Amino acid sequence: MTCQELVEFLAAYLETDLGPAEAEEFERHMAMCEDCRNYVETYQKTVALEREAFEDPSATVPSGVPEDLITAILAARKQQG
Repeated sequence: MTCQELVEFLAAYLETDLGPAEAEEFERHMAMCEDCRNYVETYQKTVALEREAFEDPSATVPSGVPEDLITAILAARKQQG
């Protein structure tokens, strides 16, 4: 498995939607590739922060967050919903 393939399979892996062979190959690559381990760790932290941020519906966006980032996030959420 290449680093690019790992990124493509990441969501399926984290949701345990990979078959046993694919999951084993994913884990083998992770064991050998520090960059991918760091990427997956950062991805998981980002997902956790997003969930935490949206748990409180009265939460406000901190000052200093670029307006175009807010717009992009809201557009992405609208596409998913």
